[in-house]
Amino acid sequence: MKIGILGAGHIGQALARLLAEAGHDVGISNSRGPDTLRDLAGRLGHGVTAYSSEDAARFGELIIETVPFGHYSDLPTVQMNGKIVIDTANYYPERDGKIDLGGLSESAFMARHLGSARVVKAFNAIASADLESQGDASKALDQRRAIPIASDDAEAKAVVSGLIEAIGFVAVDNGDLEQSKNQQPGTPIYGQDATAQQAREVLGL
Repeated sequence: MKIGILGAGHIGQALARLLAEAGHDVGISNSRGPDTLRDLAGRLGHGVTAYSSEDAARFGELIIETVPFGHYSDLPTVQMNGKIVIDTANYYPERDGKIDLGGLSESAFMARHLGSARVVKAFNAIASADLESQGDASKALDQRRAIPIASDDAEAKAVVSGLIEAIGFVAVDNGDLEQSKNQQPGTPIYGQDATAQQAREVLGL
């Protein structure tokens, strides 16, 4: 699969490397342009390519959005239309400023902004260091660390679940985008190293 990553912070870098190692064709971008990412792409290896944000979104069959939540309005929404978009962002008011979510979950708010994109909330409740080190594809699914995911789109959720398994974790279905409130910062599952069964218990599923 062609995967475009918007944002080259710790989570973006970790996912770029892991997904490229798993055999996907990965492009990575940031707000400063591809020239600032050439060295990083080289270090990540496995054919990871540096792009502008617009070109990464255009390139990807699937997009991973991992920019700070406060910069949501800078996302190349036109190029993301109709595509599966993994939203990893968390809203931190002290960093992102005051944003009126209108009572929505962070991801439902993001989905409303992105229009026709097929948004899946994932990878927001795990630290980048754990993402880098705790995946183990040799383990049985019930022994792997769980990644909670949420979406209004069952097919998109299934695709993302497959990617999660490919990099050595297991997905736990946390319901629709409004239910993603249960995996935001400050919730019991946030940052927890849990198996799928343990995660379901914490999430009340």
